[in-house]
Amino acid sequence: MDIQKFISNFPYDIILGSASPRRQELLKSLGFNFSVKPMNVDEGQWPVNLQEHEICVYLAEQKAKAYTFSTEKELLITSDTIVWCNKKVYNKPADFEEGMTMLRELSGKMHVVYTAVCLKTQGKSKTFYDASHVYFKNFDDNEIAFYLNTYKPYDKAGAYGVQDWLGFVGIEKIEGSFYNVMGLPVKKLWEELLLFTI
Repeated sequence: MDIQKFISNFPYDIILGSASPRRQELLKSLGFNFSVKPMNVDEGQWPVNLQEHEICVYLAEQKAKAYTFSTEKELLITSDTIVWCNKKVYNKPADFEEGMTMLRELSGKMHVVYTAVCLKTQGKSKTFYDASHVYFKNFDDNEIAFYLNTYKPYDKAGAYGVQDWLGFVGIEKIEGSFYNVMGLPVKKLWEELLLFTI
């Protein structure tokens, strides 16, 4: 396959339904041109019976439903990332205190980062997800407070970014996709985009 030709002649106008600079950076790195139209969906609401990956799948699909298509050529990409540990979701922290609580609870443990992606056009849609297992060292409160005060990770699930200070000093190992932890499983996304055009 001629990859440059595939990217240049991609049959859809891609719309990324996310304000996340990390998702924008990762999608751009795949080589595609796209526009950005964040979807306004409450990421803290989902049916109580949902567990683990089901939650981010639901939220990614809700974001896709919030968009009104204007042409058949539009391909919307929506996504949602959650951190799962201690049988509960760690979403974006509201403030310093919530960030402290989250990172204390994640300290010294393995957690799972789930990211779901929904690809949708006027005529079809496909949702998929990826899972990465992240192992944290034990943090002390000074490390957590320094991180929260300096990096202010209030737009990040689980109150941390894998690509910044806490990720550098605190992650013992990752099983699965690093980029999935960043917020977009780009290997799977590439594979699904190839299939979507068939």
